[in-house]
Amino acid sequence: MHRLIVVIALLLTSGLAIASEKRLQEAAFAPQVTVAQTTLALRNQTVLTYLWVDVYAAALYTQAGLSPRAALADDQSKRLELYYFRDIDRSDVIKAAWVTLERQHDQQTLERLRPEIDALHEQFQSIRAGDRYALVFTPSSGLSLERNGEILFTRNDPALASAYLGIWLAPKGLSDSLRATLLADS
Repeated sequence: MHRLIVVIALLLTSGLAIASEKRLQEAAFAPQVTVAQTTLALRNQTVLTYLWVDVYAAALYTQAGLSPRAALADDQSKRLELYYFRDIDRSDVIKAAWVTLERQHDQQTLERLRPEIDALHEQFQSIRAGDRYALVFTPSSGLSLERNGEILFTRNDPALASAYLGIWLAPKGLSDSLRATLLADS
């Protein structure tokens, strides 16, 4: 009986890995991107699944030779790209962002960042399957939000960039497993 359970678990795990690999192929993240004259390499990618539904694929880009965790420093360029498999209403995206930010930060920090976060959220549109969003940070220009290759928002505020990228990359974020995979040393 014990062997049967182990075999079933292995089959399920391998099936999930194959499905995840197909989703990453669908997302088709570029092996490298250029941001402000700096080449960033694809470090890690993964699929966020919620209640057995693939929501999006996420990819983290950093400078070559720099570990993903080292790229979290405010003086390092980075790109977090999300490719969506599902339609999501903009109000649900904003709500999830605020729930996560409130879990990660004290009220004083959030009040200071609120005008910039609200300005960023004003640029959100409802997501359609196939949309590609990216948060890009460079020390020279700060945080940019892109949707399908178009820059929608830019602010040169390292605190905003750290807090917003932290939704995915900081402790107590949207998903511990997503964060761990994106920040793993390759």
